[in-house]
Amino acid sequence: MIFVDAWLLITIILGFAMAWAIGANDAANSMSTAVGAKAITPKQAVLIAGVLEFTGAYFFGKSVTETIRKGILYPDKITDPQVLIYGSVAALLAATLWLIIATKFGLPVSTTHSIIGGIAGYGIVYAGMSVVNWGKMTQVVLSWILSPIIGAIMAYLVFKALTRSIFRSSNPVRSARLWSPFWIGLAFVVIGTMFYIKVLHGKDLKTGVLMYGIPVGFVVFLVTYSLIRLRFPSSDPFIGVESIFRKVQVITSGYVALAHGANDVANAIGPVAAVYAVASMGMAGMKVPVPRWILALGGLGIAVGVATYGYRVMETVGKKITELTNTRGFTIDFSAATVVLVASWLGLPISTTHTVVGAVIGIGLARGVKAINTDIVRDIVISWFVTVPVAGVISAALFKFLMFVG
Repeated sequence: MIFVDAWLLITIILGFAMAWAIGANDAANSMSTAVGAKAITPKQAVLIAGVLEFTGAYFFGKSVTETIRKGILYPDKITDPQVLIYGSVAALLAATLWLIIATKFGLPVSTTHSIIGGIAGYGIVYAGMSVVNWGKMTQVVLSWILSPIIGAIMAYLVFKALTRSIFRSSNPVRSARLWSPFWIGLAFVVIGTMFYIKVLHGKDLKTGVLMYGIPVGFVVFLVTYSLIRLRFPSSDPFIGVESIFRKVQVITSGYVALAHGANDVANAIGPVAAVYAVASMGMAGMKVPVPRWILALGGLGIAVGVATYGYRVMETVGKKITELTNTRGFTIDFSAATVVLVASWLGLPISTTHTVVGAVIGIGLARGVKAINTDIVRDIVISWFVTVPVAGVISAALFKFLMFVG
């Protein structure tokens, strides 16, 4: 029992480190477009993201987490508690190391893919290739391709529609007063529905749309329409529209941070929960209640990660891929949220990180290929394709070492 308790402490420390790495890399995505479009300063982004990521993780993080994350390994092939403990430690450490390396170079990678790679790596070393659910792994690979492409197409179409309905109309000020509330209301229909599904973990899309999405979107539409009718921010429609969307973008980015904390905290605390299960109940059951203090640990780690190291990825996504304005940043948030919502409903494998980056690229493409920094895009795509194998190799090596010395 002393052995298990000691490894539980080590896993808790590594879980915090993983949460910190998630904050530094993945959570920074939530605020990158707002920073890039100058809706908020980097310091304000750190504060907002830190508070909302922690809130999402602690209050809305799933209270039950799979001990063998994401169904990547067949559980009946791993029945030794020591293997599960060493594997969880190896996967956490491997994913954390890869995220730190990626963040150092400002590369936005998927934390989910990182931990999946780590889990697959130790599983293959222990029980061979048959231990891996290759159907699930195929979905992961598919998400590398689907996410950025769908995100780019969606952002491209939304941005074209938004600019045509407002900026290119015969009377831009009148069009801005009419269409801005529509686009903002539509975004909040998606956000309201996403809150029900992603944050409250609701299952029924129809309930989400009717009970949350449409009411929230309608109220926001009425409020925005009333405010714009009373006082349009500027006689210049371009300045006026950007001013309206600057305020809205802070809210949409804040929602992304809240939802991210609620969902991705599991990537850090999943392995911790697995070891906690062994420490408290042995190998009983595939699911284990996660104490609030573990959720708090994950939320705190994410918040600290955003505050201390998140600026690197924020700079890449918000500034280096293409130039962003407030309407472009709003379009990215709206498009990414819509794609993730529809994908969740259809059961398609979609990476939020990849979708956001794809949406940024789509915005650039709407203004021509020359508006995109292709060198940065190339580096990001390469980092996506090496995430699972690199995390897997590191995890496999660490697992072998731990089994050898243990």
